[in-house]
Amino acid sequence: MASSGLESVILAIIIGTLAAIVYALRVLVLMERRVARMDLNIERMTRQIAKEEFKIEAEEKRIEKALKKRK
Repeated sequence: MASSGLESVILAIIIGTLAAIVYALRVLVLMERRVARMDLNIERMTRQIAKEEFKIEAEEKRIEKALKKRK
């Protein structure tokens, strides 16, 4: 009878450990999704900044051409 109680305690420990592992994996998946979303947002911002930079460079070239024509 004592072994039956010990077996149930060991089983409860194993089940608790498995539940903790499953929960930890769930948290890791959620964190990975968040990081992926952050990555996407950073990529979008980078693209927008690059577009603005190209516009600025084109405008600078246009201004430089206009200034050279004046001289």
